[in-house]
Amino acid sequence: MTASGIFAIFLVVLALVACGWPLGGYIYRTFAGERTWTDSLAVPVERAIYRLIGVNPDVEMDWKAYLRAMMVSNLVMALFAYAVFRLQAVLPLNPAHIPAMPPYLAFNTAASFITNTNWQNYAGEQSLSYLSQMIGITFLQFTSAATGLAAAMAFLRGMSRQKTDALGNFWVDLVRAHTRLLLPIAAVLAFLLLALGVPETLSGPAVVHTLSGSMQTIARGPVATLEAIKQLGTNGGGFFNANSAHPFEDPSAWTCILEIMGMGLIPTALVFTAGYFLRSRRLAIVLCTLLGAILLAGAYVVYAYEAAGNPILAHALGLHGPNMEGKEVRFGVPLTSMFVAATTAYTTGAVNAMHDSLMPMSGMVPLLFMMFNLIFGGNGVGLLNILMFLIIAVFISGLMVGRTPEIFGKKIEAREMKLATAAMLVHPFVILVPTAIAMALPSARASMGNPGLHGFTEVLYAFTSAAANNGSAFAGLNGNTPFYNISIGLVMLFGRYVSIIAMLAIAGSLAGKARIPETSGTLKVDTFAFGYVFVAVFVIVGALTFFPYLALGPIGEQLQLG
Repeated sequence: MTASGIFAIFLVVLALVACGWPLGGYIYRTFAGERTWTDSLAVPVERAIYRLIGVNPDVEMDWKAYLRAMMVSNLVMALFAYAVFRLQAVLPLNPAHIPAMPPYLAFNTAASFITNTNWQNYAGEQSLSYLSQMIGITFLQFTSAATGLAAAMAFLRGMSRQKTDALGNFWVDLVRAHTRLLLPIAAVLAFLLLALGVPETLSGPAVVHTLSGSMQTIARGPVATLEAIKQLGTNGGGFFNANSAHPFEDPSAWTCILEIMGMGLIPTALVFTAGYFLRSRRLAIVLCTLLGAILLAGAYVVYAYEAAGNPILAHALGLHGPNMEGKEVRFGVPLTSMFVAATTAYTTGAVNAMHDSLMPMSGMVPLLFMMFNLIFGGNGVGLLNILMFLIIAVFISGLMVGRTPEIFGKKIEAREMKLATAAMLVHPFVILVPTAIAMALPSARASMGNPGLHGFTEVLYAFTSAAANNGSAFAGLNGNTPFYNISIGLVMLFGRYVSIIAMLAIAGSLAGKARIPETSGTLKVDTFAFGYVFVAVFVIVGALTFFPYLALGPIGEQLQLG
């Protein structure tokens, strides 16, 4: 580790927080119905969309109607994407004449992109036409991110309102997420990436003559536009199989920094948005400080182990230096380490290095971040997980001091705790049970690219990534089999929607309650003291739940290296 590398990682995290604060205020004004500087451009477009789809933007929904609109829209979009993947061979914009995607793989891909996971059991440049990339992949990257944002806004309204059943209008939230946030920022990000060398074309693959006299086919396409929403929407699905390690997706250190900023911008801003909604900016500062510190710590752990190199090579061959296997020299170890930590903290899933080549303890960092699933998290759903654990931490703290737990003037009762517990428990359930099943099936074990503990980590990582709707892979597991396509697809769906359903039900319950005046005995949740309790709760829960599996994976492998 070098001082410059340590400082560079710190600067990137600091820049994310500095940009997230003003954006958080803008997001609050957008979804609270206040005036913003984008009104003159966005309002006419939004009115036209509302007339087209027959929506009255002034009519709000209760949590059941809101959830129903969300689920129906997501189902229709997933079926549309599935049809595009299955019919791409006969649809236009297919200059490479790519055949239809097989049924199991098409199901996995549709489930992956509608849930904001973007797990890829295929090579993008070989398996998808330009049309599939644009109206199947890029389209869902926008709408899945907007769905998560809408769910988070509905929950914040439920916490901040009283004696009402109205959580807003899902269609209005979905449209505003596109017109006021995702489309404008993605357009700017795509332009910057294009200026820095990321290609954008509808021409077919380029055929060139190499210096050796042979012919080479170079895949290309509308990369910059997909890359922008891939990072901004915390999606992660790459145009190419190598994802952000490919020089067309991420050609330089500057684009790497820009992509890290893209994936962390909205999740960081949403913490401040929550502070505005709940009239507690101090809570936003506490959460952002603690979560930012954990993100920094994770990046530094990866940096330390990768910079130290492989002890086996040092002992057996006398080769000293950083572990550069699976990394791009143009990024170096510091930027690679920051990318590894950020892509799982923000549940984006983009990769600029092969996680399969990380040292064992480095590989445990992204695993842990996905198991916690709230180190900022993805667009909207990350904030939902943070608020879920805040409710659980308040309940536990209330039990300790013998008081009825309350948060922001709302009592936390049995109904809210049952729903929050269900939302919390579904995550480890859909990770550990499928992993155990996979390890019990010879056909599933045959997909492992490595034997022993490292192979087990590949399987554990796959289901953890799917449950956290992250989408990154260890890259050593062949997931394109009927078992993994179906099981990972189902895990992605359960991991996404069960927690959203539970959290919207909590929002509906909280919105109907009257706000209780604050007294001297009220537990303050906007202090660093409570922040430490909040961190302790999710760390202890995560450790008790996942430590045995981690011991069989990266921890055991690290001990083997010794």
